[in-house]
Amino acid sequence: MKRVGILTSGGDCQGLNAAIRGVAKALYEKWGSEVDIYGIQDGYRGLIEGSYRRMKQEDFSGILTLGGTILGTSRQPFKMMRVIGEDNVDKVKAMKSNFKKMKLDCLVILGGNGTHKTANLLSEEGLPVVSLPKTIDNDVWGTEMTFGFHSAVEIATNVLDCIHTTATSHGRVFIVEIMGHKVGWLPLYAGIAGGADVILLPEIPYKLESIVKTLEQRNKAGKRFSILAVAEGALSQKEAKLSKKEFKAARAEMKYPSISYALAAEIEEKTGQEIRVTVPGHFQRGGSPCAYDRVLSTRFGTAAAQLIYEQNYGNMVALQGGSIVPVPLSEVAGKLKTVPPACEEVRSARDLGISFGD
Repeated sequence: MKRVGILTSGGDCQGLNAAIRGVAKALYEKWGSEVDIYGIQDGYRGLIEGSYRRMKQEDFSGILTLGGTILGTSRQPFKMMRVIGEDNVDKVKAMKSNFKKMKLDCLVILGGNGTHKTANLLSEEGLPVVSLPKTIDNDVWGTEMTFGFHSAVEIATNVLDCIHTTATSHGRVFIVEIMGHKVGWLPLYAGIAGGADVILLPEIPYKLESIVKTLEQRNKAGKRFSILAVAEGALSQKEAKLSKKEFKAARAEMKYPSISYALAAEIEEKTGQEIRVTVPGHFQRGGSPCAYDRVLSTRFGTAAAQLIYEQNYGNMVALQGGSIVPVPLSEVAGKLKTVPPACEEVRSARDLGISFGD
């Protein structure tokens, strides 16, 4: 009898249930009644606390289109994994102990960057681990695409589409703040797909003067409105020169709820134009996965099952060159896939006349 544990960790996103389904159904196809799957509740917290349940085959039916995760999730910062807190719990020791108590042959982990750091840690500690890359940010190293990304792009693009009509009607400047704290793939893709006039990314620090110039040029051209797709982690060129500590202090002193509101106030002061800010927030990670993500999640899930079947542990399944391949966790952990400022997507956007504020 094979015993496989599955957990989802970090922020939720579309496609998690589709990926879980892909793993489970492929394992049942390979081993039938000779495999038991255990769902670990609320991510690494469940593994630490020993919260899990034996799943039934019917638990994995009807979840292909379901958003969120049937296993629950939580954020357990990697930097705290080896820190023993007031509860006096050695987290790594507890996870290894519960793995043994469950008599697991393998642990399947679905998550983003922080999740993969801990997955690699557990692998280094001797646990047989296979992981799947999920995040709406598409910033996991080693894979061309993560599931959840395209679904979030569709939602953010729809927001931009809807904003276009009201912006056109009122002749206003709209800022749409799109998720992307450290990496700007989501605002980049949504900004292009949604016809934004300005896209601001964490990887390309902006100058206020450059943004204002773009807006003034549009006004002179008779265009009554403008739309800015702004990453939540966008920063000015002045801020980019600050140390990490100085940057955090400066943002802590900012009187606005986010960079988009601060930017709106600065643009309004410079141009006299009426500025509106829209923040879709967690809408971007909610709802059903799009067709692309359902397919990608399923491909990742079945590929993970194959790695388990082959006992090829210590790997993340990844999309490379159109194929699903294993990538060692040691190569993935601690790396961030950022937007190269000179990448093809940015060049294409610039060729269209989209400004990046630089």
